[in-house]
Amino acid sequence: MPFGHELGWWLLAGTSNWRRWGPSVRDVIPKGLQLQPGAEGQVRTVFGFRLPFRITEYSEGRSWRWAVAGVPATGHLIEPHHLQGHCTVTFLVPAWCAPYALVCHLALRRIQRVGLSVERRRSQQECITDRS
Repeated sequence: MPFGHELGWWLLAGTSNWRRWGPSVRDVIPKGLQLQPGAEGQVRTVFGFRLPFRITEYSEGRSWRWAVAGVPATGHLIEPHHLQGHCTVTFLVPAWCAPYALVCHLALRRIQRVGLSVERRRSQQECITDRS
């Protein structure tokens, strides 16, 4: 991704961001403020269903996996890239739902678009601040 690890992790782990990049997600209602092991909540799908989720694995700044409606679902991994200011985002898709990889591909494109948009806004704010 053409932006840094910190921004990438914020997008990937911030539940308020999931609907911005997740093609199958329309809304997220977390029970707590932070993603962490055992965190729970509900996700509303594009089909209008509200499904419970639980974070099954979590490594701060690196990865998280979840189960949706009790079924193991995707994993989300981010790593700093050797190019400064870049990161690599990877979705881990269980074999049982391999076709979902197409949705994850779209999600990666959306993460890139949203991340670049955030970077542009930050840059504009810095220009405004420098002029003051």
